[in-house]
Amino acid sequence: MSEPFTVAIVGAGFSGVMTAVHLLRGTGPRPVRVLMVNRSGAMARGVAYGTNSPAHLLNVPAGRMSAFPEDPGHFVRFAQSHDPAITPGTFVRRAVYGEYLEHLLTEATAGRPDALSQIVTEVRGVEPDRAWATVTTADGRRLTVDRVVLAVGHYPPAHPPGFSTDFLASPQYIRDPWGRGALDAISGSAPILLIGTGLTTLDVALDLHSRGVSGAIAVSRRGLLPRTHNPKIPPPEAIHRPPGIESEHTATGYARAVHQHIKHLDLKGDWRQVIDSLRPITSSLWQRLNSIERERFMRHLRPFWEVHRHRASPETGLAIEQLLNNGWLTVCAGRLLSAEATSAGANVNVRVRGTNERRVFHVGAVVNCTGPANDIRTAGDPLLNELFHWGQARPDPLGLGIDVAEDGAIISSNGESSRVLYYVGPLLRARDGEGTAVPELRVYAARLARTILESIPAPIASARPEPPPWPTAAFDPRL
Repeated sequence: MSEPFTVAIVGAGFSGVMTAVHLLRGTGPRPVRVLMVNRSGAMARGVAYGTNSPAHLLNVPAGRMSAFPEDPGHFVRFAQSHDPAITPGTFVRRAVYGEYLEHLLTEATAGRPDALSQIVTEVRGVEPDRAWATVTTADGRRLTVDRVVLAVGHYPPAHPPGFSTDFLASPQYIRDPWGRGALDAISGSAPILLIGTGLTTLDVALDLHSRGVSGAIAVSRRGLLPRTHNPKIPPPEAIHRPPGIESEHTATGYARAVHQHIKHLDLKGDWRQVIDSLRPITSSLWQRLNSIERERFMRHLRPFWEVHRHRASPETGLAIEQLLNNGWLTVCAGRLLSAEATSAGANVNVRVRGTNERRVFHVGAVVNCTGPANDIRTAGDPLLNELFHWGQARPDPLGLGIDVAEDGAIISSNGESSRVLYYVGPLLRARDGEGTAVPELRVYAARLARTILESIPAPIASARPEPPPWPTAAFDPRL
């Protein structure tokens, strides 16, 4: 039997898992062996599906969450095997989707248990050659593989400006609410201040409420909460796409076209249909914008786009509405100025939006719910920093992600596409404007796996260095 073609996948969230699944299910001139490397040890979970809270639901109905676009009912059937009451319109618990991804990995290795291995460690460097690459890990291993796929990108939130280093280092500040046990030390005796008002804030608020915390205050510059899905609204049709939007080349032009079309439709449609009609062309619209217009969008329009585009489930929306109505949750639009740790928690200074009024909130703790850091140049990822240093990859001008070719190959500092180093995941937002939702990522993962499978050479004598012993641990998603 010919020598297996080895692919190392760095990261084990949705993007990494689905790339592995497609590689293992695919065919080529040589058998494929996949090594998944993940520093947290939580395989097939990632940030999105690692939660076990029953209050944390998918923000997309089950019928649109299949990992395989050619089989829309795939996830629904899996979910129904656990709960027959689930329908395509159900917003299921996120933990169930993590179980689904585990199932896909296990199923893909049926009859080939040695085709998938895992290492729980951090990758510190990748040394690409013309036909292979050497992966260096934090525990000192050097693994020679044929291809490397980076599937990383969810980094801890950026620290809010104005907060002192002393406060950021204090136990009263929680930078990443998704860290293991991050919220366990919070007591219920004082309200908690949540930085941000996006989907993460909704999840954290519901979690804190279930823990008996006395209340929460959510602060963001505009105080915008995500809108909710309406299951009664049918999918968009051709009439819902703003006419002429594809001839625009400015962020303001896009916003004006969307606003005018929603107003024009009036009772003939719902704003959700207009927003959803843009999904197939979002990447092309983004690519029409130059760097100045992209920055303008990120600075001025992104908050409005995100609360309409990334909506909450009806159940989550209703639960948050109840917390707002009974006063447990309050929202403040304003700018964070400073925070000071106290023996009882923290004092946080906020300038209220549109006024000179300053308010001081006395809270038990501060939780950063702003989501993954937007600027990868300051995210502190040792691997990306190493790749940037040696010119093996380059950030886009806004730092939203890295430059990636259409086939997934990482582009070096001199503009060349790598033959062995690829990327799939949320950092594709630099190229396509978005890259965090399953309907897009499942296509990217399948496309990348196909590209890699088609690049596998026929078995011939190779000058590749003899690799060290392959990890022998069988795949165990529970690690």
